[in-house]
Amino acid sequence: MATIETYSTNGGKRYRVRYRGPDRKQTDKRGFTTKREAQLFLATIEVSLAQGQFVSASAGRITVEELASTWISHQSQMKPSSLDAIQRSLRIYVLPSWGPRRVSEIRPSEVQSWVSQISSGEHSKTAPGIARPMSATTVLRAHGVLAAILDTALSDRRILANPARGINLPRKTPKSRVYLTHAQVELLALSADDKDSLIRLLAYTGLRWGEAIGIRVGKVDFLRRRVQIDENAVRVGGRIVVGTPKTHERRSVPFPIFLAEPLSARSLGKSRDDLIFGNGAIHLQTPSSRDGWYEKAIRHAQAIDPDFPRVTIHDLRHTAASLAISSSANVKAVQRMLGHKSAAMTLDTYADLFDDDLDAVATALGDARSQANVGKMWAIPVKAKSSRQPDPRQIADAR
Repeated sequence: MATIETYSTNGGKRYRVRYRGPDRKQTDKRGFTTKREAQLFLATIEVSLAQGQFVSASAGRITVEELASTWISHQSQMKPSSLDAIQRSLRIYVLPSWGPRRVSEIRPSEVQSWVSQISSGEHSKTAPGIARPMSATTVLRAHGVLAAILDTALSDRRILANPARGINLPRKTPKSRVYLTHAQVELLALSADDKDSLIRLLAYTGLRWGEAIGIRVGKVDFLRRRVQIDENAVRVGGRIVVGTPKTHERRSVPFPIFLAEPLSARSLGKSRDDLIFGNGAIHLQTPSSRDGWYEKAIRHAQAIDPDFPRVTIHDLRHTAASLAISSSANVKAVQRMLGHKSAAMTLDTYADLFDDDLDAVATALGDARSQANVGKMWAIPVKAKSSRQPDPRQIADAR
């Protein structure tokens, strides 16, 4: 039962409201100068309790850092590489600004200013006086971490609303993709020396780097020319972590016949559990972007062909999609090859590769019209429109 009591202070009489929360623990709120103020506060408490929206003032005193430790421990469903990125964002951007703050004290305007500071680079403390704007991906990830932590506070009834939601965020602008031609793929492969078959595999199957270096001898079916993808080796914190593919789903990926011989040669003398690429026991390391074998292959290809584009290893995955679509592969087959969750995702990702299909639609419609001999219909006489106007009385009678 809630009560309103009076007590004395040096400033005069004050009112205290005593009530019980959903946990049945008694608490109070004091400091009201008039009984009317105390009654209004008590009314809001009773309404929030009845609607299940009560938020205890003491519950909101937990800090972001305290809540973050619990939240991050519950993210076991994340892939190791994704979890590593989240932890770095938490350590670099979120905790330095919000760690000691109580969740109930954070305001939307403060979050908006913080996002703006990260975007402009003013947040960085590593180089005082030097503003290095952060990418939209970095800003969105940092904001997402803070918002997710505060979502937990909202679910636990520690705050009434999430102050990180509904603010202005930077938009990610899609990067223009570079697609290699068959001739350019071959030039790059020849420039990569003993990694030539790896380059061709990436460019003609669309495998991710971690999926390709994780292929084991026993997972290659040379008769059907299929590779079973059920491992993904990614570099996390300076070490290789082997897990499931990005979508957690196994898939069978076809490879062209010209890859059968080089893959078979790399399997000689190895057991079924050995890796195809490398010495069979240790996964290949991601090549250095400054002086690794892949960078040297790019430079060699550009020395031969000055117009050779600069492409990343991941761009070879895009090249595979381009070559498959240009060879008239249907979207569903490309989706399964790349391991996308749906054909819609494939269409959204590579919408630019289907521009030629629009021209094909127009051409096909024109051909269909011609085959239907629409022109012959022009010879059919059209009935002349009657100049006689309907009688309003007839319309009224009909009604």
